[in-house]
Amino acid sequence: MDTRNLLDKRHRARGAAKPLVVAIIVVLAVLVIGAWFLIIKPHQEMMLEDAGGHPSGPASASTGKTPPPPADVASMDVNQLLGEARKAINEQRYLAPAGNNAFEFYLRVLQKQPNNQVASDALRETFPYAATSAEQVINARDFDESQRQIDLLAKADPANFTLTILRSKLDAQRKLLDKQQQQVVDQQKAQQLAAQKAASEKAEADKLAEQQKIQAAEAAQLKARQARATPPPTQQVAAVKPATDDAGDSAGTGTGNSGKNSEAILVKGAEPIYPQSALRGHQGGWAIVAFTIDPNGRTSDIHVTSSQPKRVFDRAAIDAVAHYRFTPAMKNGEAVPSTREQRIEFNL
Repeated sequence: MDTRNLLDKRHRARGAAKPLVVAIIVVLAVLVIGAWFLIIKPHQEMMLEDAGGHPSGPASASTGKTPPPPADVASMDVNQLLGEARKAINEQRYLAPAGNNAFEFYLRVLQKQPNNQVASDALRETFPYAATSAEQVINARDFDESQRQIDLLAKADPANFTLTILRSKLDAQRKLLDKQQQQVVDQQKAQQLAAQKAASEKAEADKLAEQQKIQAAEAAQLKARQARATPPPTQQVAAVKPATDDAGDSAGTGTGNSGKNSEAILVKGAEPIYPQSALRGHQGGWAIVAFTIDPNGRTSDIHVTSSQPKRVFDRAAIDAVAHYRFTPAMKNGEAVPSTREQRIEFNL
């Protein structure tokens, strides 16, 4: 047989097979779609209708208040429990509130009839929606309620992997909340420490200012005491005038007697104290004081003969002369009294 003819026949056979394959695929697709709409979907709707309606549908009583739980759930029979469960499904009460939700009613049905297919199928069909509801509670950080709902889901399907995801999210939310609370606590502590530091620094500053104030006051007081204790301005005291008595006239001359004659000699003077009234008034002046030098070298009969201004410096001059000490005048080898005058100057 000619090889070329054989190849042409094979090509024609392959070309005829392609439309057949396409037709088979189309028929199968039509059968699958028809099975969905004619068999599977009606079956699911029937099951959901028995269970109380499509879980994702709008709740008929979602806008109203949650009805109170039945009076005596424990005494209800299977049909009554299924009726309460369907009502809860219609109102989207999958897991809450506690004691009045679809999952608890269906679980009670299974306690009474472990093989109840309606309750088993309803729990399986509504599990994803109940898990979504539990996740919303977790995101709202109602941790006690979240744990209760997860435990309720675990009673319905303990091996469902969604439980692991929900538990992980709950744990993550708890840790996140703990971290945020700790951050708030740390921030509050930082603010308290900053406030305490500021208060401490202010107290230290106030204390330092008070100490400086006290030191300044003490320095002023010390300066005032030193000013009061400082001797008055330089006062010029006139030289002692020679005595005019007979002893002076004969000083240093012999009388034919074996004794010695000499004038009184000042051995200890005293500066007068400047009167405070004169200091305050910035006054200067002088006073001439007459006095007697006794044989013992002390002064007596001290009196002012003249002064300027009158009576301003008299007392200071007399007090100063009262402290003078002399070697007394000598006549014929014996100490004798003598008289003297002295001008005392008071100058600022």
